[in-house]
Amino acid sequence: MYADITKPPAPLPSPDLQKLAQGIALLPPLSRRGTGPGLILLTTPEATDEAITITDKSPSPLVKWAEEGYAVVQIPSSILASVSAEDALKEAIEGLGACAKCEPKGKIGLVAYSARLWKSVSGILDQFPSIVANVVYLDEADVQDLATSPNPTLRHIVGPTAPPAPKSATLVEHRYPSVQSFNFVSPNHAHFHYNTDSVAHTRTLQFLKPRMDGPYFDLESIWDEHCYYEFADRSVEHTMSTMVQEPYVNHAPTLTGGIGRAKLTDFYRHNFIFNNSADTDLELTSRTVGIDRVIDEFLFKFTHDRELDWLLPGVPATNLKVQVPFTAVVNIRGDRLYHEHISWDQGTVLRQLGLMPEYLPFPYKVDGKEGDWEYKVPVGGVEVAEKMRDRNSVQSNEMFGFKIREKKR
Repeated sequence: MYADITKPPAPLPSPDLQKLAQGIALLPPLSRRGTGPGLILLTTPEATDEAITITDKSPSPLVKWAEEGYAVVQIPSSILASVSAEDALKEAIEGLGACAKCEPKGKIGLVAYSARLWKSVSGILDQFPSIVANVVYLDEADVQDLATSPNPTLRHIVGPTAPPAPKSATLVEHRYPSVQSFNFVSPNHAHFHYNTDSVAHTRTLQFLKPRMDGPYFDLESIWDEHCYYEFADRSVEHTMSTMVQEPYVNHAPTLTGGIGRAKLTDFYRHNFIFNNSADTDLELTSRTVGIDRVIDEFLFKFTHDRELDWLLPGVPATNLKVQVPFTAVVNIRGDRLYHEHISWDQGTVLRQLGLMPEYLPFPYKVDGKEGDWEYKVPVGGVEVAEKMRDRNSVQSNEMFGFKIREKKR
């Protein structure tokens, strides 16, 4: 079913930026599938080699959308200042039409990264029936005089929270009150905000894909393949082959993982893939599949027969069996993983290993009284895993009876 790990995995594609006209460039899909529908970006950065540079901060919009599986044409603002918007869009559409890796054809999306860029094309979009959906990033101050389009349009508006706009087949709006400007999506801008950009990106995918017939990928299969290489075949190279050029993994409780291909490869090789117990098992309890991510709840089961430095750094083997509730939020960009946000109940790990005492010192006054106080630690043992597996296995709310006490002498 999966690749033979005795043979090298297929290499990741190299960005092949193709010049269509002065300043206008096309980047074919960077997905494993290698084909996808067309997308036009109206951007501030120039479409040069710098536009395809991938860093561990965040890829440029051109690369990000190519990794999502689109054939992407970038038209920078400087070009729209020197040639007509009509001619620029014609070049882009003709370029996508001639691109063998742009499939299916006839349904193109357009993303304008500012209100000014949107205004430069909004009045002529009816001349281009192949453009079927639009996305605009803008500030609240630009909303009032913003032209509408006969095509469905998504607006990402930076400004105060407002009552939801009436539902419309042609207009969807989302507001972002906590960022500084519409440049929150531009990695090289001072206003770039990674988490908000991520939320907006997912919303854009949710908006574009049904209107452009994809591209759609089997996200569960991609995640299952990645886990197979990690835990069954234990191949660093094949695990990394399922990920984009600059992925990352964040194990929140222990601050372990790796950001960027080099650091993540090192983490997998020296701290994770070969550093799990032989009897490691993942018991899935729930799965949610979204437009660009898989969210799993599962029990991570193992025998603590070695130091697991990613899970229990510095703790020698106890040879005890452990079951831990985990949550994995896995973002999939196109048909490769972009990141994993992994969390688990570290308290129950320590309790099951006998490393978490029942009581701990409480260094404050209680009801205004000094004293040598200690509190009963609200952390469960294996029953935490049992409760996740079966909601009726453990009586709810028994920790409500926990009390503080004066330390026994």
